[in-house]
Amino acid sequence: MIIGVPKEIKNHEYRVGLTPSSVHECVAHGHEVLVETNAGNGIGASDQDYQAVGATIINSASDIFKQADMIVKVKEPQAIERAMLREGQILYTYLHLAPDPEQTKDLVNSGAICIAYETVTSRFGGLPLLAPMSKVAGRLSIQAGAHCLEQPQGGLGMLLGGVPGVEPAKVVILGAGIVGTHASHIAVGMGADVWVFDKSPETLEQHWRQFGKSTNGVFSTKNALEKHILDTDLVIGGVLIPGAEAPKLVSRQMIADMKKGSVVVDVAIDQGGCFETSKATTHADPTYVVDDVVHYCVANMPGAVPRTSTYALNNVTLPFALNIADKGVNQALLDDPHLCNGLNVHSGKITYEEVANDLGYDFTPAQEMLA
Repeated sequence: MIIGVPKEIKNHEYRVGLTPSSVHECVAHGHEVLVETNAGNGIGASDQDYQAVGATIINSASDIFKQADMIVKVKEPQAIERAMLREGQILYTYLHLAPDPEQTKDLVNSGAICIAYETVTSRFGGLPLLAPMSKVAGRLSIQAGAHCLEQPQGGLGMLLGGVPGVEPAKVVILGAGIVGTHASHIAVGMGADVWVFDKSPETLEQHWRQFGKSTNGVFSTKNALEKHILDTDLVIGGVLIPGAEAPKLVSRQMIADMKKGSVVVDVAIDQGGCFETSKATTHADPTYVVDDVVHYCVANMPGAVPRTSTYALNNVTLPFALNIADKGVNQALLDDPHLCNGLNVHSGKITYEEVANDLGYDFTPAQEMLA
């Protein structure tokens, strides 16, 4: 199979679909890998590094899209990239379709076979291709929030962990999953007053076993949220419904009632965000203010640390990529129900039910398309 790795073109996105070591594995399996020139610059991998492991360097993304059987990326294809997809071509990347009708329409019209990292499952019930970036984003969310709390950024002018004799910032984390757990690690380490909300008693119990009295676990209800949001300094939104648009847990009125200079960081923005006032931002212009509350809603947070992010991501995406390349996409999907859960679009049909429901498409089961 010919595998294509174009350079990412989303605003301030420095990750790359395959590292040189991953390319080496693909070549060892007998596949040809085309890498766009300078695609690996953001992770410190030169064209020569890719050539040394058997890749062919291509000067333009259009040539890669023309030649490759499978495109391996990190972020969802931008409009110019979607226009280059062709019928039957495999796209293997993050998609986040539910809040993105334009992308969905283009992928349906392309006739391509689109596998989304964020809906691939594991035998343990998790989302293994989303997890590494959730860990990175969870940790970054506290760093970003702490920075936004500084007065030059529009914040309250608070040090997250305070100092002896001065109370620390109160941090509310929505969701005790992977994002919430890793956000808690950093927030606790920085000395914040941490409150974690979740609707699952089992998840809260697991969180308590991990953090003990260093965090405060709260069963998430509207009343509890309203009570705590009023006096918090930093809110981290880390909720997830796989494949579907994120629930809006914090209303515009709740934002209006928050303290002037408080901060919200919406890690769920890829799936539409969990604050009613959220809109996607970029690393070039990461924040905006609504009702005197600073909003940080960067849609590709892990792109700020591309070396860590790319290598962590490749650890989990490479085995599936090799299965697709070795077996062919249909056989790989039929053989592995967890990879099959990643199939969102196939030959003009929506094959992921939550995406179909959220965007008003007819749902076609993946097995029907693969039969």
